Amino acid sequence: MFREMRRIRQQISMEECAEILHRATSGVLGLYGDDGYPYTVPLSFVYQEGGTGLGTIGFHCAKTGHKIDAIRRNNKVSFTVIGRDEVMPRERTTKFRSVIAFGRARILEDEEEMRRAANAIGAKYSSGFEDLYMQETEDTIREGRLCCVEITIDHMTGKIGRQLLLERQREAKAK
Repeated sequence: MFREMRRIRQQISMEECAEILHRATSGVLGLYGDDGYPYTVPLSFVYQEGGTGLGTIGFHCAKTGHKIDAIRRNNKVSFTVIGRDEVMPRERTTKFRSVIAFGRARILEDEEEMRRAANAIGAKYSSGFEDLYMQETEDTIREGRLCCVEITIDHMTGKIGRQLLLERQREAKAK
């Protein structure tokens, strides 16, 4: 169903993919947009391991708009994160690490699921301000303004740039 990576030697482990997803502060959500055009949008997110399969990616957003319309039309999505991107002008390349996840997005309806998702996002981006983000979560639930989406990951791959791969190999030989 999913294609294998063409440059298989540059594929990184699931553990490294998870590490990139945990550390990243933004990613790009890919959706089936209006009139069949791809629609991609950058957003803040939280990655959680466990559950069934490869984990989940969660985010909150407005209750209406292009993103929500696209998810309702077709819940199959992709999500890309670039964990490192260092331009090397002399070599005409970049040192990069990236992850792409494919999955199915679900708009959360249950208050407890929304609370869990919103507070996980708050914990990632507002550590040390638990009282503030937890209160905001409760306020937005009570006012009916909270919208959270959870992507269940069906397939995930990560890739490392050739230059970083060569560096790793040199470092491993030196040890």
